[in-house]
Amino acid sequence: MPGYSSVPAPLSEYRVEKSRVEATLTLTNGTTVLGCFFISRNSRTHTGPEGVREVLNGEAGFFPFEARRADGLRAILYNRDHVIFAVIADTQEPQRDPGYDVATPRVVTMLLTNGTRLHGTVRVDGPQGRDRLSDLVRAGETFRYLETGHATYIINVHHVVELSEEIPVP
Repeated sequence: MPGYSSVPAPLSEYRVEKSRVEATLTLTNGTTVLGCFFISRNSRTHTGPEGVREVLNGEAGFFPFEARRADGLRAILYNRDHVIFAVIADTQEPQRDPGYDVATPRVVTMLLTNGTRLHGTVRVDGPQGRDRLSDLVRAGETFRYLETGHATYIINVHHVVELSEEIPVP
């Protein structure tokens, strides 16, 4: 075609290769959105790929999400403040988090602002005495993992109404 080169253009030094991670978003307006997060193959904070939690905690404001809609796939910007939680298909993502193996696991129940009650395990990464649930919600990150037997959630702590530790029955 006139005006088009048959030689592929060189990759830009500013281009960042991204992968997709399937997820479902639950938003404050009651909407559930199926689609994919775009994640970098290299994390800025640790070795290995970026995680969805890193994307959600990365910046304030909006993040891109590829939503599956009746008319096809569509890239949409969503406001982080209005995400109650995301359920991610990659159930191994929390285990790749630095400190996962040394963090204190806590079995919890949480009630969210939309009325959803979830049960699962959170991990509190802190020295002994700083590994309580209150330390988890006061830490700098807004989005935290909740692992259940069937799914991995990334919860927006600003939408947690109640959080309690389940006491194991002997």
